[in-house]
Amino acid sequence: MAINTICARYLNALNQGNLDEVRSLFSAEAKVVSPLYGERLAFDFYANLFKDTARSETKLLNVFDACETTNSIALHFRYLWTLANKQSVEFECVDVFELNDSHDKFTKLTIIYDTAPLRQDFNNSRLS
Repeated sequence: MAINTICARYLNALNQGNLDEVRSLFSAEAKVVSPLYGERLAFDFYANLFKDTARSETKLLNVFDACETTNSIALHFRYLWTLANKQSVEFECVDVFELNDSHDKFTKLTIIYDTAPLRQDFNNSRLS
């Protein structure tokens, strides 16, 4: 699978809230490291994320491709996240993916963004 294809499928599935599609892009043992959720298996991370989400909208800003040397790719995007309680937060983030050798599955995702502006809204939405 072409790297741009798996990345486009990822963002589309995130925007659509398609849990099965997102999970299909990750290997069974893949981990996600998230500033808000900590380190979890991708299977569990996305179940929790989608439970906490009413709507997602991403706008891709940049792609950083290092697959030839490290099997890694990073997506820099603006994320409009509507929480389950309908509170919206918007921020820029970078998702750094590690891929398997055939580039058809993500094996790890590290999510990078500043949680300070949204942590209170996130915590409040989980109490609702």
